Amino acid sequence: QVQLVESGGGLVQAGDSLRLSCAASGRTFSTYVMGWFRQAPGREREFVAMISWNGGSTYYADSVKGRFTISRDNAENAVYLQMNSLKPEDTAVYYCAARPSASSRMVTRREEYAYWGQGTQVTVSS
Repeated sequence: QVQLVESGGGLVQAGDSLRLSCAASGRTFSTYVMGWFRQAPGREREFVAMISWNGGSTYYADSVKGRFTISRDNAENAVYLQMNSLKPEDTAVYYCAARPSASSRMVTRREEYAYWGQGTQVTVSS
């Protein structure tokens, strides 16, 4: 089992950058696929990005491709989401999620992730 704690959210202006962090507990972090999701008010939680257990494969939602970068540090039990050129439509609560898997295939359905953090708010003003 793994516990996840996100940090790094905040209020920024359009065009600014933020870096979200997700700290994971547990000795098996390196065996988990890690993902970032987000949920805006009144909307479903949606996939943002995913990284395979060894960092060799990454996937992004079309809406963030080219602006966001997911990375991980297995030695530090952490996963990151670097968000550049932020837009007002990026405003949401951002969640870190973990899925025990050695597969590198893209997994975007939230039902396939077993563990979730509590979320961190990102607000982008225009």
